Amino acid sequence: MDEHVIHPETAKAPVPPRDAPPAPARTRRGGWLGWLLLAALIGAGGVAWYQFRAPAPVPGKAATQAPPQPVGVATVTQGDIRVVLDGLGAVSPLATVTVKTQIAGQLQRIAFQEGQMVKQGDFLAQIDPRPYQAALAQFQGQLAHDQALLRQSQVDLARYQTLLKQDSIARQQAEDQIYLVQQYQGQIIADQAQIDTQKLNIAYCHIVAPVTGRVGLRLVDEGNFVQPSDATGLVVLTQLQPISVVFALPEDDLPLVLTHFRAGETLPVVAYDRANQARLATGVLGTIDNQVDTTTGMFKLRAMFDNADEGLFPNQFVNARLLAETLHGVVTVPVAAIQRGAPGIFVYLVNADNTVSVRTVTLGPTDGDKVQVASGLAVGETVVVDGTDRLRDGARVSIPAAPARRGQPQSPSKP
Repeated sequence: MDEHVIHPETAKAPVPPRDAPPAPARTRRGGWLGWLLLAALIGAGGVAWYQFRAPAPVPGKAATQAPPQPVGVATVTQGDIRVVLDGLGAVSPLATVTVKTQIAGQLQRIAFQEGQMVKQGDFLAQIDPRPYQAALAQFQGQLAHDQALLRQSQVDLARYQTLLKQDSIARQQAEDQIYLVQQYQGQIIADQAQIDTQKLNIAYCHIVAPVTGRVGLRLVDEGNFVQPSDATGLVVLTQLQPISVVFALPEDDLPLVLTHFRAGETLPVVAYDRANQARLATGVLGTIDNQVDTTTGMFKLRAMFDNADEGLFPNQFVNARLLAETLHGVVTVPVAAIQRGAPGIFVYLVNADNTVSVRTVTLGPTDGDKVQVASGLAVGETVVVDGTDRLRDGARVSIPAAPARRGQPQSPSKP
């Protein structure tokens, strides 16, 4: 049986069936992924080689080779510090009067406008005076009647005394006439008192302002029958000029305030609004309360204000600032220089070699943006006020040169 031999050079590739799907085309995605993987391996190897070849850090060398830290500085100066005590208070009028009627009657007229400024003695309202005028006329008639009886009894008394001397009448009748004259004299006094009462009632019908101030909203209208037992009254009158502010301070401040107040010093008080931003008025301390409130540990003070511009309104909440004393010629630094930490209260002091050192200080009162340094610093020394968050003891600092003023050339910095 013959074998069919197939030579390689004559062999052909098998022909795929007609219905078979075409072979997938080779994309470029695989090539890009390969290049990225190769780059990542090269980068990782470079980092490992750098870390292996880099020298180990020397202890203490990093601080000396670190670049200087730019900071802002200020010079320790000598000046005045105001001791200001802050307290929360309210505006308190010196007089708040509820105008009431002192008699009963019909309200005929209201002579004021709501919110009007009135002076003491100005006409406010009128009550019908006719009932009291009629009563006045009645008692005046009674007085005239009793005066006539008195004169008649006095004439009889003179006649009886003459007859008594002649022994023409009984002594008892003459003595009784003396007591009758005294009775009529007493009745005259009572009649005169009734007349004065009715005149006073007529005066009460004409209501006037008891103090100078501003009237509030009207509490009763014309035509109403008013009487002294009414709870509301006619209107509320509040004195605005002058006016006071009552505020409270801690009892720890009492010795300082009392020392200067008893010495007769004038202690200024400035009133600010509720937000403690706008300045409302300036006055002086008027008086100090006679006791400390045991529930709060505070004592009250009253400050007096002219209130010419009516910047203070009754019952308004304000912040009062009392200038208790002024310290002259003390060592001061900006508040921004004060730091608080493990050493306590300290500042960063700038040395001659542009390094900083920690200096603990003792503070006194604060006045705005500056504070008194009782101990720890001397006048002329330099402290850091800006950039302290990245400083430590012994750190190097650089002080930027101050910009030249307009119109003046800036001096070149020394190397």
